[in-house]
Amino acid sequence: MILSDADILRRLEAGDLVVEPLDDPEIQIQPASVDLRLGEEFLEFQHANISCIHPDSEEEVAKYIEETTVPNGDDYVLHPGDFVLGTTVERVEIPPDLIAHVEGRSSLGRLAIVVHATAGLCDPGYEGQITLELSNLGRAPVALTPGMRISQLTFTELKSPADRPYGSERGSKYQGQSGPQASRIQGDREFGGEQ
Repeated sequence: MILSDADILRRLEAGDLVVEPLDDPEIQIQPASVDLRLGEEFLEFQHANISCIHPDSEEEVAKYIEETTVPNGDDYVLHPGDFVLGTTVERVEIPPDLIAHVEGRSSLGRLAIVVHATAGLCDPGYEGQITLELSNLGRAPVALTPGMRISQLTFTELKSPADRPYGSERGSKYQGQSGPQASRIQGDREFGGEQ
């Protein structure tokens, strides 16, 4: 079951679902979602003179990324074909009986802005800010202003709470993240990690 605005408000008031800071619930809480705002931090993928990125090499990924903070009141211009990691202003806590889906806002989609490439899911138990995978699929640069509503989060109730929710007991790589986070795929078992 997907939560409605009434369900979302009830869960927020009970405190088992957290979306904070929720500065303007009248605007941010939609009929079946919560709008999230764009943060000020970005990880930009630089053009690099390397043959490829190996998922098991944290050093290669680090060389390829540059951190940028957009000053208050300025814009981040996303050019056609660019891909950057952004973050939400809001921090979320998803309870064990819900799963959250990150979606783009249709108004930005109509400007050819995509907010996630593949990671559109927040597992039960996830806590932290949400990293956005921002792309411009259009032909013109688009200005993104920190603080603007950039994405929306929908919530689906599970038939039963997760037995092993996302978190420290599982060694979850992104639990508690603040700001955009680069890939930590090298921590996966298939690359010699523990997960």
